Amino acid sequence: MKKHNPELTFYARELRKNMTPQENKLWYEFLRKYPINFLRQKIIDNYIVDFYCSKAKLAIEIDGEYHNYKCSIEETIRTKQIEKYNIMIIRIPNNLIDSDFKECCEYIDTIVNERLQTGKDDN
Repeated sequence: MKKHNPELTFYARELRKNMTPQENKLWYEFLRKYPINFLRQKIIDNYIVDFYCSKAKLAIEIDGEYHNYKCSIEETIRTKQIEKYNIMIIRIPNNLIDSDFKECCEYIDTIVNERLQTGKDDN
């Protein structure tokens, strides 16, 4: 994978310090202690993803107000750039984390296990 853009390091650090309530919930109540390591606000190329698991090559984006542009050309370019590293991006809306957190965690767990079983763990 291309070395990340060092100009984004400060911004990624700030995002880690100022996570949304939904990002905090997912991190502290699930991903932080998940048996496969996840990172918060991971820089990939010239982009920052909310959560990243290198072993499963899986990025998780929590879609709230900021991500309402997800159907835009910019988001399409961003997704294609990240996917060229064989990274799968899943998107979870804020309201689903708020309304059915257990379902979100089960979904993530299923995707991680599928990715590991299909040999996506080449990192």
